[in-house]
Amino acid sequence: MIGLDTNVLARIVLADDVQQTSQALSLLEACDKSDEEIAVSLSVILELEWVLRSVAKLSKAAVITVFRQLLETASLRIDNEAALEHALYLYDGEGAKADFAECLFSAQYQRMGCRVMASFDEKAQRMPRILHPTQAVA
Repeated sequence: MIGLDTNVLARIVLADDVQQTSQALSLLEACDKSDEEIAVSLSVILELEWVLRSVAKLSKAAVITVFRQLLETASLRIDNEAALEHALYLYDGEGAKADFAECLFSAQYQRMGCRVMASFDEKAQRMPRILHPTQAVA
């Protein structure tokens, strides 16, 4: 199994550097031919969201589309796919005003069995199960 750094995944998604994009795609093809899995960590997903939004200036809808396409790519093994799917659900719905990071954190904490997530982020607090630290203890 080979793990991808954010910069490799970004080249594949953005195709913004001809040489590096070609090299990254060649890696995918070689792995596909040899049946070697390609891993993507949630940390890379989180950093990729920042790159897509802040550097590439993609819209929120475009970022969601990219992540859904990554989830559908059979050759990629995304760490905790269920948490990413849940985070996208929150980011596109209940957490529409919250940052993707808070949606991902909330999804991960819910999957860990947490009752709530404590956050000072007022946008995140508009989502279910995210409370101000002073309200988090029952």
